[in-house]
Formats: sequence, C-alpha cells, structure tokens
Amino acid sequence: MWRLVQTQYKYALQDGVYATQKREEEWQNEITAVRLQYAADVTSLMSTIEELKRMKHEMPMMSDANNQALSHADDATKIAEINAEKVELLSAELCRVKALLDSNVELKSNESTELMKELKSESQSFAADDTHPFLDFSGRRFRIGRIGNEKVIIVMTGLGMLNSGLATELLLSLFEVKAVVHFGIAGNANPHFQIGDVVIPHYSAHTGLWNWQRYGDGPDDELAFEANGDYTRKIGYLKISDYANGTENEKSLDNLLNNVWYQPEEIFPVNGIPEVRQHAFLVPVDKRFYSLAEKLENMTLERCVNSTTCLPRAPMVVRVEKGSSANVLVDNAAYRNFLYSKFNITTIDMESAAVALVCLQQRTPFIIFRSLSDLAGGGSSQSNEADIFAPLAAQNAVDVVLRFIALL
Repeated sequence: MWRLVQTQYKYALQDGVYATQKREEEWQNEITAVRLQYAADVTSLMSTIEELKRMKHEMPMMSDANNQALSHADDATKIAEINAEKVELLSAELCRVKALLDSNVELKSNESTELMKELKSESQSFAADDTHPFLDFSGRRFRIGRIGNEKVIIVMTGLGMLNSGLATELLLSLFEVKAVVHFGIAGNANPHFQIGDVVIPHYSAHTGLWNWQRYGDGPDDELAFEANGDYTRKIGYLKISDYANGTENEKSLDNLLNNVWYQPEEIFPVNGIPEVRQHAFLVPVDKRFYSLAEKLENMTLERCVNSTTCLPRAPMVVRVEKGSSANVLVDNAAYRNFLYSKFNITTIDMESAAVALVCLQQRTPFIIFRSLSDLAGGGSSQSNEADIFAPLAAQNAVDVVLRFIALL
C-alpha cells in the first residue's frame, strides 16, 4: 500500500515538474517576445525622436519660407493693384492724347489748306500746281514732282563751288531729302574716254584749295600755318617750273611762282562735335548707288549732234575712280595732264565737289553723273569741242540719270 502511494506521489510530482517547466518555457517565450517587441518599439521610438528633431530644426525655416511667401503674395497683390491703377490712368491718358491728336490733325489740315490758299493768293514764292508745283527761295527755284515712282525735287545749282554748295545746303535744309543725285557736263582729263561719255566718279575732290609756297622753299620745308594743323603736305603739290617753256643747259628755268600744295577741305559734320573740324579731300559717293550704277553701263546713248556731225564712236556709261572740281574752267592741256597723272582725275568741273562736301557734312547719300563735253585743253586753238557737243553731252547725262532713278 505504501509502495502504491509512493508510486502515485512520484508520478504526481513528475507531472508537476513537467507542468512547471512548460509554464517556464512559455514565460521565457513571452519574455523573449516582449523583449523583441520592446527592442522594435525602442527603434521606432528613436526614429520618431530623430524625425521630431529634424522637424523641430526645419520648422523655423518653413516658418520663414511661409512668411516670405506670404510677404511676396502681399507685394504681388499690391503691385497688381498699382498696375491696375496705372493701366486705368494710361488708358484715360491714351484716350485724351488720341482725341488731342485727332484735333491737331484736323487743325493742321485746315492750316495747311489755308496756308496753300495764302501762298497761292499772296506770294509768288510757292506755286501750288497739281502737276508741277515749285518753291522759289533765296534765288533758287525748287521744282517738285515725280520721276517714275520716286518723289523728286529739282534745283539748278548755278556756276561754281559757292553756288552749288549753297543750293545743296538749301535743298537739304528746306526739304526732307533721302539722297542727292547731281548731274551735268564736265571737261575730260582722261585720254581713254571721249566726248559724250557719261562718267560716274567713285570719289570727288576739291582741287582748288591751295597753300601757295613762298619762293625759295621746297618740298622739305614746312608750309605756312602747317604747324597749326591748318595745312598739310600729304596730298601733293604742283611745281610750276616743271611746265616752263624756257630751258637753260637742258634744265627747266626756275619760276617765281614756285609750288602750290593741294589741301583738304574742313567740314563740320552734323553728327560731330560743334566747332571740331574734320578734313576731307577725296569724298566717296554712296556705296549702294555706285554699285547700282553698274547696271547703266550697257545703255545706248546719243552719238550725233545732227546728220553730219557725229562722234567717232557711240558714247558709253562708265564708272571711274575720281573726279575733281575747282573754281577754275580748265582749258589747258598741261594742267589737264597734271591732274590725270598726279591724282588719276577723269572729270574736271566747277560744282561736283561742293555738292559732295555738303552731303558729307550733312551725312546724306549722293551720287554724281557727269557727261564729258570736251577734252580739257584739247583740240586746236581755233575750236572748242564744248561749243559743238555740250548739248549732246547734257542730254546724255539726263538720259542716264532718268534710267538710274528708275532703278531705285
């Protein structure tokens, strides 16, 4: 009996131990699970703390950005309100100006009509004609009309540098002129061309402004007032003794007239500094005009004055390097040859360089057409070719100018 009780107790004790071990294992598992959860919670908490720290750090910047955005929004709103007010004011001002302009246009139109009537009735200076109106001013008649599609104003310059310069200045001052087309007849210094040829020089030079050197001085001696910058020896000179007839020991005799030195003109451009001079000797024509003139070189020009008097060949249109002007009518072969050999001059006239210089000063495009009427100093002493061929030369110049204007 005791053994049975002992055995049962043994089994009961073993079952208790087993249950206790099982509960211990379960507690260990629960503890392990709690630890793992705790570790995960700690990790999550640390991450959350770091995120909170970052947000805490960024909050001031976000606040500043938000404040700036709000400030910009306020500024933009104010600017929009100001611009709206400006637009409203400008619109009102525009309406007022438009009304004023319309009123002025009507007033100017009425004034112009009245002025035309007044000029027509009370003044002989302006002739209001539907086809050929003109303005008489300062001794010149400015004829107003059209050639082809171009509006033109035609004025005669008159003889010499002074007249041509004044006429050009008046033309550019009285009217809004886009360009100047100067034409006429000229003496010829170039043996390669003949009477009747229409010549278009690339450059125009005034060869009548001299510094006449005192007797005894030579090319190495300074000219009077050269040190002041008024005169120069850069362009060249004419030694008069080289053209003396008398000789001594096969050398030309000395000449009291000595040397004349050619000088550039002083100009004062409209876009320059007032009273600050510039110098110009060779004045170029407008580049576009000179290039366009090449299309004229195949023109057919008049050759005969009448049925019995004709030129050796048909005249031609040709572009050349240089033309010259001075208040001198050159009918002297020696001086003609000097101008050609020294400066490569083709045309010799008394007006073109003045037109060129005024246009240069006024910054106005220009071009020159000159028809050759005679060989300067050529022919016999009993005859002058210009007396015979000047009308033909003049007509050839007009024909070429009309064709040129049609090309514009």
